[in-house]
Amino acid sequence: MKMNYAFYIFIGIFLTISGLLHFYFYRKIIKAFPLALPYHILIILILIFLILSPIIMRLIEGKVPEIIYTITVYTGYIWMGIIFLLFSFNLVVDLYQFIVFILSRVFDPALTKYMPPHRTTFLVIAALIAFINIYGFFEAGRIKTEKVIFKTGKLPADIDLLRVVQISDIHFSRTNGLKLADKITGIIKELNPDILVSTGDLIDDGLKEVEEVQGLFREINTSYGKYAATGNHEFIAGIEKTSKFTRDCDFKLLRNETVKINEFFTIAAIDDPGVNRNGESPVPDESSILDSLSDDHINLYLKHQPIVDPENIGKFDLQLSGHTHNGQIFPFKFFVNLSYKYITGLYDLGNDSLIYVSRGTGTWGPPIRFLSPPEITVVDFVQKSDIINPER
Repeated sequence: MKMNYAFYIFIGIFLTISGLLHFYFYRKIIKAFPLALPYHILIILILIFLILSPIIMRLIEGKVPEIIYTITVYTGYIWMGIIFLLFSFNLVVDLYQFIVFILSRVFDPALTKYMPPHRTTFLVIAALIAFINIYGFFEAGRIKTEKVIFKTGKLPADIDLLRVVQISDIHFSRTNGLKLADKITGIIKELNPDILVSTGDLIDDGLKEVEEVQGLFREINTSYGKYAATGNHEFIAGIEKTSKFTRDCDFKLLRNETVKINEFFTIAAIDDPGVNRNGESPVPDESSILDSLSDDHINLYLKHQPIVDPENIGKFDLQLSGHTHNGQIFPFKFFVNLSYKYITGLYDLGNDSLIYVSRGTGTWGPPIRFLSPPEITVVDFVQKSDIINPER
């Protein structure tokens, strides 16, 4: 009952917000292009389909020919990015026109000549969004390697460097499949990690080449193993199914626990709050997990969302997170920043604790990125007194 209640609330909020965005877009269309009634009806029907496409794609999975399902998925996800960009750019234009209107009333009515025609504005924005989508599709495939040097006095004297490679937010699905997995695992192998970690959202629904993807990850060799934490999408897609996928990729899935990798390195991980999305599973106590860590170990903390409890600063050396995608499609990062203080890169929390937030290795929703390239993160733990070139 709780699950159905929460689900219906989510669907209601989603449809309301999406409906308002599409109505805003519809108003822009009819201002730019005066149309006859039949065309209004056609546009409305298309927009209704696009509003419902995220729901439709779930309802038809496995019930229609593969090509129809794939087209529906790509259409729905790409449109999701387009409608956000349409809203963002038109909002800027509306603000500009409002300012010009006010100035024309206060100073000079002739200032209204600086308002571009609705059709011109619409076509320019459409062309800009087309460019962003084409460019963003290729940017999503250009995975960057980001390097972080972590100097510590906790490494044994005979070890100069320990390398941790982080992946996050791959979202294996119908749009992120075997080709992406092959690229990611190829990069990881070249980096020669001692430890590989995934900080959540490894998989969503719809991945076709499950066994092939798992096989690629099993081929990765590490000195001390592969470890994963849950993200919110592990629970959205079904924790039993996603846990099996993660383990079959040769990751040890850590759920509210710590594991000593060796005599000087410990990894702790906590479940994403998505574990309680149905109001049935309590969110784990972060403090009790971190309190068990030893001060003389290098303590790596895997937590999907980049949220830091001030009371826990100092209990870990480095927190690795993801989730934000750095907005994925600019300018969405500004909306993300309203919810998260830490959205990308390395931050010093004080008291000898740091947090690094990955932009993510894949994409969610639209298979595009704009001004937020995907990344694989390399964290090299080195001797505090050493000055080294951490290339391998």
